[in-house]
Amino acid sequence: MTSDADIIVVGGGLAGLAAAASLARLGLSIIHLSPPAPPDRRTSALMMPSVDFLTRAGLIDEPAAIGHALTAIRIIDATPRLVRAPETLFDAAEIGLAAFGWNFGNQALLARFQAAIPDNGIDTRPQPVADYTRDGDLGVVTLADGTTLRAPLVVGADGKKSRIRAAAGIGVREHAFAESALVCDLELARPIGGTSIEFHYPHGPFTLVPAGGRRANLVWIDEEQVLKNARDGGPDSLRLALLERSQRLFGAIDIVSPSAIFPLSALSVAEAGRDGVALVGESAHAFPPIGAQGLNLGLRDVADLLDAVTATDRTRADWGVLASRDYARRRSGDLARTGFFVDTLFRSLLADIVPSQALRAGGLWALKALPGLRRQAFSLGMGER
Repeated sequence: MTSDADIIVVGGGLAGLAAAASLARLGLSIIHLSPPAPPDRRTSALMMPSVDFLTRAGLIDEPAAIGHALTAIRIIDATPRLVRAPETLFDAAEIGLAAFGWNFGNQALLARFQAAIPDNGIDTRPQPVADYTRDGDLGVVTLADGTTLRAPLVVGADGKKSRIRAAAGIGVREHAFAESALVCDLELARPIGGTSIEFHYPHGPFTLVPAGGRRANLVWIDEEQVLKNARDGGPDSLRLALLERSQRLFGAIDIVSPSAIFPLSALSVAEAGRDGVALVGESAHAFPPIGAQGLNLGLRDVADLLDAVTATDRTRADWGVLASRDYARRRSGDLARTGFFVDTLFRSLLADIVPSQALRAGGLWALKALPGLRRQAFSLGMGER
């Protein structure tokens, strides 16, 4: 049985397109299965290691052309708890950087990744996947119209409900939170410059991310009904809620985009790859939007996938299986470490018991006072390896 491509990539989001484009730039033949999706109006804060990877891989050029620098992070404990943390400012200049990273619109990133596809192109098909099986050394992907496609390696970038992951029998752990996230774009009377500002409330942070000029991207985590009540009461109701959560520090607020509410959950896999399947992005991991880890972790998936494929002897008939095993080995430590970091951080924000509050407050005091600990926190948060 002959293959139709070297690699089949399933999923049209940022992680899937980054994988398809960067693998194609290695000279591999790629089939990219990318069903149509509504425009992604969200933004992604990418730390400098992720931005450096995108630049090295040829997926973006100058980040300033499509993004906004994140030069500092300000954390404000806005909870009414008995034990509160100090206000803390983390400045990229402390570690000799001009910025921690860049905030990009997802649509702008998708357009840049698309433009980075080499001239030999990618065979992009809009059909959804109906099934996946393994036939010897080849993965067999069946499309909704009955077409079958074969390749030694299949990359599942098809999200939390990944059909590729399920069909490959890779175990998954999931947890749904009571909280949801409301996202939209704002225009503030007083600009926040390059500082990302997090107000920590009992059910999660209210975060303003720089989007250039007086604009900011909002990610507000709270109980779902609180978010729905604010949104469904109309623009004035939402605007008042935003003024209260931002403590009116930035003057008047205008809502300049539609708002959307997303339920929050956590997802992790037993292994990121096996038997000729490699999982990237939210098919392998998903977290609440805390610490800007989601797409950053997905791009580290793509970077390790490139390294695994490059390191594998592709003259062997079973090279897809070997590459998937190598990929799983490369990803195991990072996925476990980042998953623990994000889960611990998010749960510490939700904890009501005094000992947990004291630990969190003490941790922020230590980060504020101890330069060495701050540098370690910078390294972990930025995903440095």
